[in-house]
Amino acid sequence: MSAIGASVCFSTTDVTIKFLSNAYALHQIVLLRSLIGIALIFILLLAGSGGLKSLKTKRLARHIVRGSCVVMANMLFFLGLVAMPLADAVALFFISPSVITLFSIIFLKEHVGLHRWFAIGLGFLGVLIMVQPGSSQFMFASLLPIGAAFCYASLHTLTRTMRHTESAATMTFYIQITFVVVSTAMWVVVGDGSFNDVSSPSLNFLLRPWGPWQSDDTKLFILLGAGSALGGYLISQAYRHAESALAAPFEYISLPLAMVFGIFIFDEWPSHLTLIGSSLILTSGLYTLYRETLHLHKPQMARPHPR
Repeated sequence: MSAIGASVCFSTTDVTIKFLSNAYALHQIVLLRSLIGIALIFILLLAGSGGLKSLKTKRLARHIVRGSCVVMANMLFFLGLVAMPLADAVALFFISPSVITLFSIIFLKEHVGLHRWFAIGLGFLGVLIMVQPGSSQFMFASLLPIGAAFCYASLHTLTRTMRHTESAATMTFYIQITFVVVSTAMWVVVGDGSFNDVSSPSLNFLLRPWGPWQSDDTKLFILLGAGSALGGYLISQAYRHAESALAAPFEYISLPLAMVFGIFIFDEWPSHLTLIGSSLILTSGLYTLYRETLHLHKPQMARPHPR
């Protein structure tokens, strides 16, 4: 349930950022979102049993690496989001569960059978159909969500190595701190818009000067910060308490959500290649989930550990 709740939160933030992308620079949106998210995390920590003491950690270096992974994942995905339809960007990004499964084999030594290998291949086939490498329809921007997927997979592989010592709130807090540091640095370096390139939607979103605050957008930024903080907390919980290959497929709920939001909010109707490719990616994730429900004794659900 945590992974499903996180997917709903992240889908909401995707739509919100696409709304705000015409008025603000990406690092401006990320900074304001993270500041609001940190405030909400403090409230969560103060309301919990651990309090602010739970922010103490002996794994600061790993938190920094993990935070860097999620910053890169977010930046790449959002840059792709402004240059292509919402459903396309989300569908390509959701090759990440297949990458997470691969990383779980390589780095965590988790066992994966023939059926899950088939599911991984099916997912990557869906990506090839959508991206169409080497054709006239190929878009460089389509590589950005795929790059985000690999960063996202690295994030959750690190989460699995930290679940015994770090709480979900602690991991979420250090991610938000990393966002603040990176976006503030970008503000100092490129915030005046001197490096802007208006010919590229992605580069324009990344390098444009900071836009003036519009009071009508306050609710959107609050929604963005709350969705980011809650989504980060829920997804950290999911990967702390379950095997990577079991938790990841639940995130696929974002695929149909992206199509619905794209059609009814942005009037973006998916192409036939998007439907075919995303269907294969979705089938890949659901088939992995189905196999795990038949063999729950193989990837045992990790029991919650006392903090």
